[in-house]
Amino acid sequence: MQSKKDDMSAKGAEVDKPHETKPEHEAKSKETSALPSKRKAKSNDTPAKAPRRSARGATQAQPDPVTLLNYLLSKESLDSCRPKDEIEDVKIHGHLRTYSSLTFSPFEELMCAVILSRPISHGLGLRSIRTLLNDPYNCTTPKKIRDGGFDLIIRAVNEARTQHRQKTAEELVILADAVVDHLGTGDEDVNLERVRGECDHEWEKEKEMLKKHVKGLGKTGLDIFGRRVQAQWPELYPFTDQRTLSGLQKLGLPSTAEELKKLLDQHWTALNIEGFEGNEDEKKRRAFVQVLERTTGIDLEGNADRVRAEAMPGTEND
Repeated sequence: MQSKKDDMSAKGAEVDKPHETKPEHEAKSKETSALPSKRKAKSNDTPAKAPRRSARGATQAQPDPVTLLNYLLSKESLDSCRPKDEIEDVKIHGHLRTYSSLTFSPFEELMCAVILSRPISHGLGLRSIRTLLNDPYNCTTPKKIRDGGFDLIIRAVNEARTQHRQKTAEELVILADAVVDHLGTGDEDVNLERVRGECDHEWEKEKEMLKKHVKGLGKTGLDIFGRRVQAQWPELYPFTDQRTLSGLQKLGLPSTAEELKKLLDQHWTALNIEGFEGNEDEKKRRAFVQVLERTTGIDLEGNADRVRAEAMPGTEND
């Protein structure tokens, strides 16, 4: 189930953009040395061949916004944003809590943001998350982490075969303590309402409080947390971060929060949102977050062209 790409060492990689896969390999081109030719030069009267047009340069058909949004809001788009080993894990084990499923509590989202702040690949980050949140570890509350301590977390990250295991385990134990002491109301609190209450539901103040008490949580981690928790914390909505821009642009969607929100509002009655719970405002936030997360995962997995093709009307998906 493990991808060789995920287990490659990250030594020497730049760390200011964690949770990103490496860009696609560029085509290699070497200029050959100019050698004297014994052949006669072709006559200027010889017609020149038309240059070949690369398939990559061909313009790809773009699905209309409603069709594309409905595809991203459907189950059909899920595998496009998942690493291959996650797809295989779900097939083998059945129901698993995965980062792609968007069903986490604010505490779990914060824990994931700490993990994904480390300079590791998309695949390793998501594998660490599903290992920690499923059997036999089930690190879903501060109490569970505090009861198991460092030994529990290090066993989980060792099983996930991720990188930076020692540091990740230490930071997650410190996070559980911080929730009990500063961010929550006890070791079973997963909603972090203390943060919102003390900060008057203002995101800028909430960010400062989280950054102060959560070791290893910087701008990248706060962006990841904010992007997802806005489904439950309306004071952030609509929120996008720099990382989402690439995915949105590659799919031909608006790349700013306000423009994307406007697009969803404009076509709301034509969107398939049956799977979203809550009142209309809650459904809109959850749909907004799912679009962001699907496009980000699709970009990280390099599947933008595939998704545009699959979203076209009349396309049969496997």
